[in-house]
Amino acid sequence: MAHDPTQLNRQGPDVGTQYRSAIFYTSPAQKTGAQAFIDQLAASKTFPRAIVTQVVPLAGFYAAEAYHQDYLDRHPDEPYIVYNDWPQGREPAEEFPALYVEK
Repeated sequence: MAHDPTQLNRQGPDVGTQYRSAIFYTSPAQKTGAQAFIDQLAASKTFPRAIVTQVVPLAGFYAAEAYHQDYLDRHPDEPYIVYNDWPQGREPAEEFPALYVEK
Protein backbone atom coordinates (compact mmCIF):
# COMPACT_ATOMS: atom_id res chain seq x y z
CA MET A 1 0.00 0.00 0.00
CA ALA A 2 1.15 3.46 -0.78
CA HIS A 3 1.26 6.53 1.37
CA ASP A 4 1.17 10.26 0.74
CA PRO A 5 4.79 11.49 0.60
CA THR A 6 3.64 15.08 1.15
CA GLN A 7 2.30 14.49 4.66
CA LEU A 8 4.80 15.48 7.34
CA ASN A 9 4.81 13.06 10.27
CA ARG A 10 1.42 11.72 9.29
CA GLN A 11 -0.09 8.92 7.25
CA GLY A 12 -3.86 9.09 7.06
CA PRO A 13 -5.29 9.12 10.59
CA ASP A 14 -1.94 8.27 12.22
CA VAL A 15 0.20 11.14 13.51
CA GLY A 16 3.72 11.29 14.92
CA THR A 17 7.33 11.04 13.81
CA GLN A 18 6.99 7.25 13.61
CA TYR A 19 4.63 7.87 10.65
CA ARG A 20 7.04 10.08 8.72
CA SER A 21 7.69 9.38 5.07
CA ALA A 22 11.20 7.97 4.80
CA ILE A 23 13.41 5.87 2.56
CA PHE A 24 16.17 4.05 4.43
CA TYR A 25 19.23 3.28 2.33
CA THR A 26 22.11 0.88 2.88
CA SER A 27 24.43 2.03 0.10
CA PRO A 28 25.38 5.25 -1.70
CA ALA A 29 23.70 3.92 -4.87
CA GLN A 30 20.40 3.45 -3.03
CA LYS A 31 20.64 6.97 -1.61
CA THR A 32 21.33 8.44 -5.04
CA GLY A 33 18.53 6.47 -6.69
CA ALA A 34 15.99 7.37 -4.03
CA GLN A 35 16.83 11.06 -4.15
CA ALA A 36 16.78 11.06 -7.95
CA PHE A 37 13.30 9.52 -7.94
CA ILE A 38 12.03 12.08 -5.42
CA ASP A 39 13.53 14.87 -7.54
CA GLN A 40 11.85 13.43 -10.65
CA LEU A 41 8.45 13.31 -8.92
CA ALA A 42 8.89 16.85 -7.64
CA ALA A 43 9.91 18.18 -11.06
CA SER A 44 6.92 16.53 -12.74
CA LYS A 45 4.60 17.96 -10.07
CA THR A 46 3.11 14.51 -9.51
CA PHE A 47 1.85 15.68 -6.12
CA PRO A 48 0.10 19.00 -5.42
CA ARG A 49 2.33 19.70 -2.39
CA ALA A 50 6.06 19.41 -1.73
CA ILE A 51 7.43 15.92 -1.09
CA VAL A 52 8.69 15.64 2.50
CA THR A 53 10.08 12.10 2.28
CA GLN A 54 13.39 11.82 4.10
CA VAL A 55 16.28 9.84 2.62
CA VAL A 56 18.28 8.58 5.59
CA PRO A 57 20.78 5.79 6.32
CA LEU A 58 19.39 2.58 7.79
CA ALA A 59 20.59 2.45 11.38
CA GLY A 60 18.93 -0.83 12.23
CA PHE A 61 15.82 -2.89 11.74
CA TYR A 62 13.52 -3.96 14.52
CA ALA A 63 10.75 -6.50 14.10
CA ALA A 64 7.35 -5.47 15.41
CA GLU A 65 6.00 -7.10 18.52
CA ALA A 66 4.13 -10.39 18.07
CA TYR A 67 0.72 -8.77 18.65
CA HIS A 68 1.31 -6.55 15.58
CA GLN A 69 2.00 -9.50 13.28
CA ASP A 70 -0.89 -10.35 10.91
CA TYR A 71 -2.96 -7.73 12.73
CA LEU A 72 -5.36 -7.14 9.85
CA ASP A 73 -6.02 -10.87 9.42
CA ARG A 74 -6.62 -11.34 13.15
CA HIS A 75 -8.80 -8.22 13.63
CA PRO A 76 -10.76 -7.74 10.38
CA ASP A 77 -13.78 -6.19 12.13
CA GLU A 78 -11.93 -3.64 14.23
CA PRO A 79 -13.18 -0.10 13.34
CA TYR A 80 -9.70 1.19 12.45
CA ILE A 81 -9.22 -1.69 10.01
CA VAL A 82 -12.71 -1.32 8.49
CA TYR A 83 -12.48 2.44 7.94
CA ASN A 84 -8.78 2.89 7.14
CA ASP A 85 -7.16 -0.31 5.91
CA TRP A 86 -9.83 -2.28 4.02
CA PRO A 87 -10.75 0.56 1.61
CA GLN A 88 -7.08 1.24 0.88
CA GLY A 89 -6.34 -2.46 0.52
CA ARG A 90 -8.93 -2.89 -2.21
CA GLU A 91 -7.40 -0.21 -4.45
CA PRO A 92 -4.46 -2.30 -5.77
CA ALA A 93 -6.75 -5.25 -6.50
CA GLU A 94 -9.12 -3.02 -8.45
CA GLU A 95 -6.36 -1.20 -10.31
CA PHE A 96 -4.23 -4.28 -11.08
CA PRO A 97 -6.61 -7.27 -11.09
CA ALA A 98 -4.21 -9.50 -13.06
CA LEU A 99 -1.54 -9.09 -10.38
CA TYR A 100 -3.75 -9.56 -7.34
CA VAL A 101 -3.86 -12.96 -5.69
CA GLU A 102 -6.51 -13.64 -3.06
CA LYS A 103 -4.94 -15.05 0.12
